[in-house]
Amino acid sequence: MTSAVSTFSASGEDAITRTIELNIDPSNTQNIAPSDFLEIYEIERTVAAIVEGDFKRIALQFPDELLCHSVPIYRLLKNKAGEGHDIYVLADTSYGSCCVDEVAAQHVDADLIVHYGHACLSQPSRLPVVYVFGKKPIDVDDCINQLGQCLTTQLQQNTPSNSNNRLSILLRYDVGYSCYADVIAHRLESELQSLNTRVLHDPLPTRLDPKTAMQIPQTAEQTCAESDDDSLKSVIIAYIGGESLNLTNLLITHSHCEVYAYDPSTRSAQLQSHRTNKLLMRRFAMVQRARDADVFGILVGTLGVTSYLSLIAHVRKLLARAQKKSYTISVGKLNPAKLANFMEIECFILIACPENSVIDAKEFLRPIITPFELEVALQAEGTWSGRYVLDFEKLLASDSETDLGSAAEDSGGDPDEPTFSLVTGKYRQAKRYAGDSKASTEGTSAALTLRNQDGALSKLADSAAALFLHSRSYQGLEAKIGEDSPSVLEQGRSGIARGYSDDHS
Repeated sequence: MTSAVSTFSASGEDAITRTIELNIDPSNTQNIAPSDFLEIYEIERTVAAIVEGDFKRIALQFPDELLCHSVPIYRLLKNKAGEGHDIYVLADTSYGSCCVDEVAAQHVDADLIVHYGHACLSQPSRLPVVYVFGKKPIDVDDCINQLGQCLTTQLQQNTPSNSNNRLSILLRYDVGYSCYADVIAHRLESELQSLNTRVLHDPLPTRLDPKTAMQIPQTAEQTCAESDDDSLKSVIIAYIGGESLNLTNLLITHSHCEVYAYDPSTRSAQLQSHRTNKLLMRRFAMVQRARDADVFGILVGTLGVTSYLSLIAHVRKLLARAQKKSYTISVGKLNPAKLANFMEIECFILIACPENSVIDAKEFLRPIITPFELEVALQAEGTWSGRYVLDFEKLLASDSETDLGSAAEDSGGDPDEPTFSLVTGKYRQAKRYAGDSKASTEGTSAALTLRNQDGALSKLADSAAALFLHSRSYQGLEAKIGEDSPSVLEQGRSGIARGYSDDHS
């Protein structure tokens, strides 16, 4: 009997004794001298911002890979800022580490956030932010040589017939290389001077304040952001950084541009825009699955980006107009186990910063789309020009156009007409949960359900959760209140979590 028990149950010792391998960038864990801390993490600039603004409670936000440097940074800031300034190190972020965690900062009633490491640079909604990007190592000479060779070949093929039209190169980079941006831009332009080329780049802001509503300069960005602009044919993007969500989103949102990326860790440059079609096709497949959905979950993935409340209201308006059911959920950091609890939801819409909006939902039970993809999915014709928008302000700017287009669409056509699904290859009848029209399930046997064991009938409410529960073969244990006698209390196991004991003697 003892051997049988040991065969089917484990002692749990392996959970304590096992070793876990961590894949951490060595450049973030190396020993750094105090003088290097002052330069890399810009201690003097941070202290000057604290003193000049007379901030009393300062929250320091670190990503997981930089938490090992939080203590020496805290001590340096505390010693140089002097008395009257309380400094706190925030714990695990509520959402993505690239976003400013205003929720955690409000727990300590902070009036300033200092954000370290990689950042999406989304406009904050409540608190001023000082950004410290750090300095990632890069061989500037090798970067110029590698990008220069790739861009020279591309520019020679696309040289305009009119010499007065200058070709443009938009320099984009991971924020960790922002300190080298000016040098790389000037040297790269000198390298390509014979090809009548200019190199543009937008300097990254080191501080954002919602009171002054400072915006990131968009002059160079607008050159290649408009999908209908003819100048796109003469714009090439040079990106500095490794494989990341930033690069993926850059490829999707600038699908009409050639993108060459230089990876400082591998010291290689190559064309990345060949991946654009595959990325867009994958997102278009998500849109097709969203077209077949009738119940949507609006996932709140940020509480710090300005206009996120307006975007949530915009998404609710779109779903209500299309007579879809929607639920608003805030679950913090996403994982498949959390979202699998909402079985009645057929598709999720993530409201997050542009960098965290595109989620590869292979491991998730339901598709996760962006607000822009929702607008495409709700169109009568499932067409997509390839234009892709992640910015909150641009989505809200098209709100009035969407209203006009939807009003014209609602005025004609039969709402009960079945639609063809490209996912299943069959015609489907959409459910309607909102609006003046009645739900498609009303008037059928599915609208009635047993209220109790006496055979009394009740009508299901206009609830997606109630309809989903009614369709399940197992609806939970039957509550026999007052019919069964209460059980006798028994002594449970004793001990600690690493090993319980069943001996009660």
